[in-house]
Amino acid sequence: MGAYITDLTIVALLIVGITALMGVITNSFGEKVFGGKRRSEFVDESAKYQTGWKTVGGKKN
Repeated sequence: MGAYITDLTIVALLIVGITALMGVITNSFGEKVFGGKRRSEFVDESAKYQTGWKTVGGKKN
């Protein structure tokens, strides 16, 4: 019974892991192929809002 539970756990983790990895790979492929000029639209918009913000935490250089 212990071997069955171990096998079931391994298979469940593999299914969840592969599914998550497929989503990331598919998303990056879609952005590269179908992104066009507006590929970094949200990153650029976020950077525009963050200009002038104070840095929080970490070392001071």
